[in-house]
Amino acid sequence: MSESSELVKLPSSVPLHARPAGAFVRTAASFASTIDVQANGRRANAKSILEILGLGADGGAELRISASGDDAAAAVAKLTQLVAELA
Repeated sequence: MSESSELVKLPSSVPLHARPAGAFVRTAASFASTIDVQANGRRANAKSILEILGLGADGGAELRISASGDDAAAAVAKLTQLVAELA
C-alpha cells in the first residue's frame, strides 16, 4: 500500500461548493484508495459530498489532498489536476 499527498490552491474565483464539490467527490469515488482533504483546519473524506461541503473551502483556499492505497499517487494526481482546472 502506498501513500501520496499534495498541497493545491483553489482558484480565487472558485469555492469548493455545489458543482465543483460534486465533481471532486465523483472523481475521488473512482479510486479504491482512502482519500482525505484538509482545509481551514478541518479534515474530510474526499468521497463524501457532505464532508467536502463542510470544509467551507472558499476560492483561494489551500487544500491538502492525501491518499492511502494501491492507486494513491494516481488519485492525488487526478484530484490535483481537477482542482487546477476549476478556473
